Amino acid sequence: MFPVKSWPVRARLTLWYVVVVGAVVLIYVAGTSFALYWQLSNQLSRFAIQDIETVEGLLYFTPTGQLALNENYHNHPQSRQVLERLLEVCSPQGAVLFRNDRLGARRLGGALLPNEGVNGYSERSARLSDGTKVLLVSRRHVLAGRTIVIRLGYDQQPIWSRLDELLTASFVALPLVLALAGFAGYQLARRSLAPLEQIASQAEQITAENLHERLPVGNPADEVGHLARVFNDVLARLEESFERLQRFTSDASHELRTPLAAIRSVGEVGLQKSKKPADYQDTIGSMLEEVNRLTRLVENLLAISRADARQLQLGFTLVSPLEVVKEVVNVLDVLVEEKQLKLSVCGNADVTFRGDRLLLRQAITNVLHNAVKYTPSDGRISVEVAASSGFGVIRIADSGPGIPSEHREKVFDRFYRLDTARARDTGGAGLGLSIAKWATEVQGGEIKVENSSEGATFCLRFPITETPNPGWSELNSFSGKVIRS
Repeated sequence: MFPVKSWPVRARLTLWYVVVVGAVVLIYVAGTSFALYWQLSNQLSRFAIQDIETVEGLLYFTPTGQLALNENYHNHPQSRQVLERLLEVCSPQGAVLFRNDRLGARRLGGALLPNEGVNGYSERSARLSDGTKVLLVSRRHVLAGRTIVIRLGYDQQPIWSRLDELLTASFVALPLVLALAGFAGYQLARRSLAPLEQIASQAEQITAENLHERLPVGNPADEVGHLARVFNDVLARLEESFERLQRFTSDASHELRTPLAAIRSVGEVGLQKSKKPADYQDTIGSMLEEVNRLTRLVENLLAISRADARQLQLGFTLVSPLEVVKEVVNVLDVLVEEKQLKLSVCGNADVTFRGDRLLLRQAITNVLHNAVKYTPSDGRISVEVAASSGFGVIRIADSGPGIPSEHREKVFDRFYRLDTARARDTGGAGLGLSIAKWATEVQGGEIKVENSSEGATFCLRFPITETPNPGWSELNSFSGKVIRS
């Protein structure tokens, strides 16, 4: 037999519905049976108490001292046979003084209990010698100056017979009730799961070629509508991911093909005819330039791949952005001197935050290297590190051509370039700013392009961990080189 967990949801819902209905019916039958037993027992107890008062008026002592019961008040002799009472009268010492014909030779309740019938009525269940279960009510009474204990017993079999009838009728009807509950539960489960089956059927038709299709949302306020909305959101994210993957694959293939084609063409031209050693050196130098460009592209692609796969282990420490900026400036000194740029750096050395130093350095390097590439000769680049509203801010501004407002959000996309031809001339593949954005955001920061009247201004923001002091550190720059104070 298969376990319940392997059943279809519709079958499991039907089963649980039947179990719940069955449990409710059983609880109802048990409660009804208890209420019926309690009601009949109370009625029998009240009747016994009233009957004791009647018996007290009918008991008398004969001239010979024998205790007798006057039953001449009955209009018909058959009325005596209708009475169901079992009567026994005892002395306080336990001696039996009288038993009625219905009780016969049986003892009612056995020996007297201590204080039985004193100060009121004593009620309890008892069994006769033949096993009959009775309700026993006792009371002490003074008759002709003598104390007697009157015991009345009533057979409880009628009560149990009524309970048996109720239970029998209930258990006979229970299978029919469960069958109706199962049918109703199955229909309810079928109708409830019908929208899910429709969603599943339509979802099966969606493939990688038609990710633009969406599931219908019947009632957005219920659970099925919520599920459809969530599924549509997943489809939208998958569609976006597929599009980005396709664009990435296409752009990466194109970018890899360009340097490889250049290497091949330079090599083929160099082999067409004999040249002087100096000419071969120029050919090899051109090929090495393309190899360097290809190497940088592959490294960037690997960095993006590791970032997407979340395979990079971040080492968070207390980082000073100004120190990292100085390290990056040292690395880019050669490029700054080649283009005779004026680079100035100033900032608060006490601004710190918890982050990965290598990733921060890579983000600053990519942004600053981008500024160096697109700033014309004799241009200006400024780097400022400051604190603002609980954030450490690194602002990198250049005097280059700037970035139009419609491109400011897209420049962080992979392989996105404002001027394709110019980007290839400068050796760019459109990955530097994308990597800078990822390296910034993975540390809890943000990067954006600010409005500026001249050139482009990139702003990197990180939550600071210490209150900065007002002290400033400044690097004074001159054309072609950076002089540190």
